[in-house]
Amino acid sequence: MATAPVIIAGAGPVGCHLALYLACHDVPVVLLEKEPELPVDLRASTFHPPSLEMIADLGCGIIEQMLAKGLVVGRYQYRDRSSGDVANFDMSLLSDDTRFPFRLQLEQYEYTRMAVAALQQMPCADIRFATELVSFTQTDEHVEVTVEHHGDSMQLRGSFLVSAEGARSRVRKSAGIDYLGFTYDEKFLVVSTPFPFEEVFDDLAWVNYIADPEEWCVILRTEKIWRVLFPTRPESADDEAYLLSDDFVQARLHHLWNKSGDYEIGHRTLYNVNQRVAETYYRGRVLLAGDACHINNPLGGMGMNGGIHDADNLGEKLVRVLRDGAAHQPLFDLYNRQRRDLAVRFVQDHTIANKKLMEATDAATQTARQQMLMQAAGDPVRARQFLMERAMINCVRDSLAVA
Repeated sequence: MATAPVIIAGAGPVGCHLALYLACHDVPVVLLEKEPELPVDLRASTFHPPSLEMIADLGCGIIEQMLAKGLVVGRYQYRDRSSGDVANFDMSLLSDDTRFPFRLQLEQYEYTRMAVAALQQMPCADIRFATELVSFTQTDEHVEVTVEHHGDSMQLRGSFLVSAEGARSRVRKSAGIDYLGFTYDEKFLVVSTPFPFEEVFDDLAWVNYIADPEEWCVILRTEKIWRVLFPTRPESADDEAYLLSDDFVQARLHHLWNKSGDYEIGHRTLYNVNQRVAETYYRGRVLLAGDACHINNPLGGMGMNGGIHDADNLGEKLVRVLRDGAAHQPLFDLYNRQRRDLAVRFVQDHTIANKKLMEATDAATQTARQQMLMQAAGDPVRARQFLMERAMINCVRDSLAVA
């Protein structure tokens, strides 16, 4: 009897990576995407070394495409605008720890495009756009999924169902899995502009965390454009409208660099900032990966990368179940221990710490923070330890060490 496919809801980077992992190991997969085509939006753009290794290990020529298209970032900086001090972290210190001792700046939708193009050439992969998961049921042997496509309802039978739908996961809610944590009062405003900041700031890296007594920000370059992230505190819909207005956006960018005339603006997005982890990453034959089971503030670029690491971990276990005949329950328990416990201990703690590191406005705290960062950056041993954590190398190793 043919193996029933793994059904994956959501063709973002997490769903695409899992689909690729399974298809590359000859496991049939159905990838559902409710949009008529892959979304192009202002989301994650940083790929950390472990994610690049996982993508490279799948083959398909995708890592070569990514490296050719993306922006290789060999260093990043913590800057203090008051003092002018800069802590410069050189990622070449990781050369003995990873094949990819750098961050790759590339819009996440570029990865999903490459992944889908590869999947379309694989006979065991079935990609369905404009197809939304509506409901599901499960037995001890399979899952039954109801989907809608252009108003028509149909049933799909799968061996397992994986939600890679994002933080509002319908699957997670339908499975009755709580999403524990909190939402910050702030919302982050992300603005893109082609303005060449590298020409006006001295020795500017492609990724920068900038402390400022009036307003901290993050400024990073993708392969196409500069992005700037600002914290905001809207209290009403009118506030949100103002924060997205030309007046506010121009004022914030001019505070960063007071150029003559208006900035050219590409995208602008205002979004909630959460720290949440699902109470479990699976229930029966239904599993969660990526934002469907954990979400955190984006400082450090750990959200999408953590989701890719989920997908890689889960893919290996599903291959063992469906190709090699292993029992699924013990492996799903292990997935939960390795990935959920890690999200609670590492990703949440580090992203919360990253936010606190940026937002302090007290002068003495800012000075002490910058001195700590500069001392760490100036000591190769301490800098490597710092980079091993921030590049997510330690957390992947720690996860795989859990039995």
